[in-house]
Amino acid sequence: MRHITTTLFAAVLATGLTFAATTLAAEEAAKQTVAGLHDARATLAGQQVQVAGKVVKVNNGIMGRNFLHVQDGSGDKEKENYDITITSQDTAQVGDQVTATGRVAVDVDFGYGYVYPLLLEEASIAVAK
Repeated sequence: MRHITTTLFAAVLATGLTFAATTLAAEEAAKQTVAGLHDARATLAGQQVQVAGKVVKVNNGIMGRNFLHVQDGSGDKEKENYDITITSQDTAQVGDQVTATGRVAVDVDFGYGYVYPLLLEEASIAVAK
């Protein structure tokens, strides 16, 4: 019985630590503008970042994830650094103000001509109320 109790305690403790680490990672994510993400994409690759802006396009259920395009007013259309594509299991509606926290990925090629120089992947999406 003691072994079962110890094992159960260890499992609960490990789960709590995993949850705490996930929460901490979201809190530590560096806040960026859309243009800032484009400008620093090479150095930010693989890191957790947070960006806030307006959803301008949504494609749900593509390759097992949702694709959202977000703009925050930074960047320049001619430089193509004004929009960020975000992948997530979460979604939002066009026009929603959101904060997204995810991992920066660069030069992602999904095949069939779908190449992204910059993505914010596996993001959590919080819609402003």
